[in-house]
Amino acid sequence: MTYKIYHNTRCRKSRGGLQYLEEKGIQPEIVEYLKDQVFTEESLTKIISKLNIKPQELIRTQEVDYKQNFKGKNFSDDEWVKILVENPKFIRRPIIVKGDKAVIGDIVEHIDVLL
Repeated sequence: MTYKIYHNTRCRKSRGGLQYLEEKGIQPEIVEYLKDQVFTEESLTKIISKLNIKPQELIRTQEVDYKQNFKGKNFSDDEWVKILVENPKFIRRPIIVKGDKAVIGDIVEHIDVLL
């Protein structure tokens, strides 16, 4: 079964997650989600389901735009998904997907769940 990593080459944690996979002998499919605008509401909802989290848990809360425009506001899960699709830089990274499971690999040891 293949691995897919939603990756930002400019992010230290994302590079660390990719390096961790490669050190384990895994060559994942790399999706540079900020360049390619890969997420739709449907595809992101599927990934969030595989992560087994709420959409809000996928948000990088330190982003300036998030703090200025969204912090402290209440949105439904569907609204959060739409916000994340429209603002992919808000998405925590890297996300590693294998089959019907996924993890956020910002702490590389979390990736071990998929190995």
